Parts: sequence; C-alpha cells; structure tokens
Amino acid sequence: MFIMAATASMNFSSMICYSILGPFFPKEAEKKGASSTTVGLIFGCFALFNFFSSLIMGKYLVQIGAKFMFVSGMFVSGCATILFGMLDKAPNGPVFIGLCFLVRAVDAVGFSAAMTASFSILAKAFPKNVATVLGSLEIFTGLGLVLGPPIGGFLYQSFGYEIPFIALGCVVLIMVPLNIYLLPRYDSTPGKESFWKFITIPKIFLLCLTIFALSASLGFLDPTMSLFVLEKFQLPVGFVGLVFLGLALSYSLSSPLLGFLSDKKPPLRKWLLVIGGLVTSLCYFLLGPAPVLHIESKLWLFVLMLVIIGFSLAMSGIPAFPEILGCAYENGFEEGLSLLGLVSGLFNGLWSLGSFVGPTFGGFLNDKLGFEWAAAIQGGWPLLSGLAIGIYYIYEASCRRRSSSQDVLGTEEERAHLLSSET
Repeated sequence: MFIMAATASMNFSSMICYSILGPFFPKEAEKKGASSTTVGLIFGCFALFNFFSSLIMGKYLVQIGAKFMFVSGMFVSGCATILFGMLDKAPNGPVFIGLCFLVRAVDAVGFSAAMTASFSILAKAFPKNVATVLGSLEIFTGLGLVLGPPIGGFLYQSFGYEIPFIALGCVVLIMVPLNIYLLPRYDSTPGKESFWKFITIPKIFLLCLTIFALSASLGFLDPTMSLFVLEKFQLPVGFVGLVFLGLALSYSLSSPLLGFLSDKKPPLRKWLLVIGGLVTSLCYFLLGPAPVLHIESKLWLFVLMLVIIGFSLAMSGIPAFPEILGCAYENGFEEGLSLLGLVSGLFNGLWSLGSFVGPTFGGFLNDKLGFEWAAAIQGGWPLLSGLAIGIYYIYEASCRRRSSSQDVLGTEEERAHLLSSET
C-alpha cells in the first residue's frame, strides 16, 4: 500500500506545481515582455524536454534503478519549482524568457524521471490491475490539477509571484527523504526489447497517436483558457482557477471507474478509446463555441464542456496504457520491469509531446484566429485519433472473422477427407 501512497503523493504534489501556472503566469509573463505565442512555447518547452527524457528514462530504467530514478526526479523537480518562483526578479525581455525556458527544461527532466519510474513501479506491483491502479492514481493527479489553480491564484493574489512556487516546491522536497526510507527497491536485469520494433507495431502506433491527441488538446488550454475566461467573462484572477475545477474533477472522479471497467472487461477498452476521442473532439468544437455555429459564448456552457472533456479524456487515456501493454505481450515482448519501463517512457513521452504541440500550436492559433477557432481546430487531434483507432479495430475484427471462418472451413475439409478415406 505504501507504493500506492508514495506514487499518489508524488503525482498530487507534482500536478499542483505544474498547474499553478495557469491562472496567473500568462498575464505575468506578458508584463515581462512575452507574447501569447512565447507563453505557449514556455509551457510547451516543459513538455518537449519531458518527451525526450521520458524515452531515455524508460529505456534505461533498469540500469538506473526505479527507486533512485523516482526520488532523484522528485528532488530535481522540487528545486526547479522553487527557482521558477524567483524569476520575477529577472530583467524583462529576453533574459526573463530565456531563464523561464532553462528552469522549465530542468523541471521537465526531473518530472519525467519521477513519472516514468512511478508508472513502472505500479505496473510491477499490481500486474493484474494496471488500469484500476492507474485510474485510482489519477484521482490524485486530478486533485493536483483541481487544487493547483485555485491555490496558485489565491497565493498569488495574497503574497505575490514567488510564494506559490516556493511553498509547493518545498512540499515536494519534504517527500524525498520519506520515499528514500520507505519505498521498496526493485531489481531486474536489462531486457533486449527494441524500441523501434515496439513503436512500429501498427496498433501501438495508433494508440500512441491517441495519447498524443488527447494530450495536445488538453495542453492547448494551459496558455489560452485563463486569458479567454478573463477577457470574455470578466472574472477575477482568483476565480479563474475555479473554472479549471470542471475538467479536473470530472477527470479524477471518473478515472477509477473507467480503470476498473478496463481491467474487468478488456473488450470494452476499444469502445472507450473510440468514443472518448470523438466526444472530446465535439466538446472542443463547442468550447468557444466555434463561430460557424453562431452560438453565444456563455460561462455555464464553457464549464459544461470542460466537465464532459474531463470525462472523455479519461475514457480514452485510462485504457491506453494496459492496451499497449497487452499488445506488447501479444507480439512476443518479454514480461518484466524492462518492458514496463519502455511502455511507461513511451506513454509519458507521447503525452509530453502532445503537451508541447498543444500549447505552442494552440498559442499560435489563439494569436491569429482567437480562442473560438483555435479550440475548434485543436479538436481535430482527438477526432483524427478516434477515427484512426476505430478503423483499425474494425479491420482487426474483420481479419479475425476471416481467419476463424478459414479455420472452420479447413476443419470441415479435413473431416470430409477422413470420411471419404474411411469409405
């Protein structure tokens, strides 16, 4: 149980540190001379470095050690969070922007190490209930996303820019010695799994596209949503964080149930993946809403769409990890910590790549077209992934039916041949 508690606490604190930027950082960065596109790049920089480091961490998890990777990642992430709180003292313009990129990159490396190790540790400890455990873990991820914006907004309004980062960074650092003392150590021998052989399996490639699409659509909201809510609905900065509650609460509360269903009813995963992608796409089209619909933007409609997006993201995101793992076993990959590291690194890496493309591309679209059109275009990612994985599952089912009918036909021919021989 401590394994679950340790990884849950890490997810909770890390998500708070990640999400506190949303309500106030875009506005603060604009004061320091950063455009909306640059703010998107700062958000995306974290994800880009997370992408590369997750793949590396996943590949060398066994050599580094899962426990060491976990606690050292937490330490680096906590220190980087505190440093980010000092950046308001940096000179305006290129110096401030450059330091933002540097500190976020360091934070990303630490975060990727901790997340990749935690996913692998959980999958190793609970091999029969991977989706259920990951779904339960997402409660704490969601709570971190829920509490991060309002806590960040409150601390920012009450104490200024530095305190939110210093306080939450210290919370992460406090948990490092606890995990060093209490977390068990996992030893394993390095495997011979080929990353390229793994990623080129068609089903895994499409599942990776699903992970990327969900992350890109979610990451789009980081640099754009707070500015849209402030300008459109005239809410105070402290209340902007409450708007995030709709998405984060629905995601965290639905994740355990969807994880349980994924483990108990594996054939249900394909439906969750397809329907989740299509529903997410529809909600992004209505989030603005898209100008072509000629629907007036209302706060209640905006919050409702966020609630449904949170649920649909869980529908597609939670089954993806066990579905990739199951596909790896079907294709002859050896079960063990080495494979779990590869899958965890790939999962976190693709999620991070989407978190880079979403804010950067979304920030650019927001600058050029406005939030309404930008949100509608971002909805194209989950639409593409939902349709692609749906078509693959239809093709897979038709191949199995054809193979089954050929087996039956072959059996009947053998029986007829035996009967004729006996006669």
